[in-house]
Amino acid sequence: MHDETAPSEPSPDCDFCPRLHAFIATWREREPTWYNAPVRAFLPNGAVSAPRLVIVGLAPGLRGANRTGRPFTGDYAGDLLYSTLLHFGFATGCFEARPDDSLELVDTAIVNAVRCMPPENKPTPAEINTCRQFLAPMLLGHPLPRVIVTLGAVAHQSTLRALGLRIKDYPFKHGLQMDVPGGPTLIASYHCSRYNTNTGVLTTAMFHDVFRQARTLLD
Repeated sequence: MHDETAPSEPSPDCDFCPRLHAFIATWREREPTWYNAPVRAFLPNGAVSAPRLVIVGLAPGLRGANRTGRPFTGDYAGDLLYSTLLHFGFATGCFEARPDDSLELVDTAIVNAVRCMPPENKPTPAEINTCRQFLAPMLLGHPLPRVIVTLGAVAHQSTLRALGLRIKDYPFKHGLQMDVPGGPTLIASYHCSRYNTNTGVLTTAMFHDVFRQARTLLD
């Protein structure tokens, strides 16, 4: 059950996960001009209602969102994600890989399952569970999102748990569209990481197919 009193965003000095808190502290010393804090959800400017599309990623990248303070901004994953969102009308403006560019989301929100950068991009199960208190409010808002795109198995499973669903009932498979009774439609996607694209696990066409599905559902 979602706790309605739980905060939707962690504090800049959140220490609920000691390992992640300590890791960020080391990077604050090494790169004091970087963001180096839990990364907030990226929301549409001037939104008057809850976004109908929510995209759930894994966690901030070291030189991506941990450096810039905006999800998927500053590394290759953002290049593919934001070009795709622009292509399908989920964003406007120009993506320049910095948080003060002209890019704006349209009826869309982007949030990570884990808000703090984990060592080697691998949060522990306990860290994923702890950070779900910040993920759940985004997915259980009023009104509920119409579509949720999960990027990678970890994001997919954490989303299911946040929605109170059983993982075995909604398997992770790229491109699979799953309807939740009385809730959103889930679409699973491989994460748009450079590793996945370099190895051919995910192609631009495959990624576009996921957001084409989302566009069709919302239209």
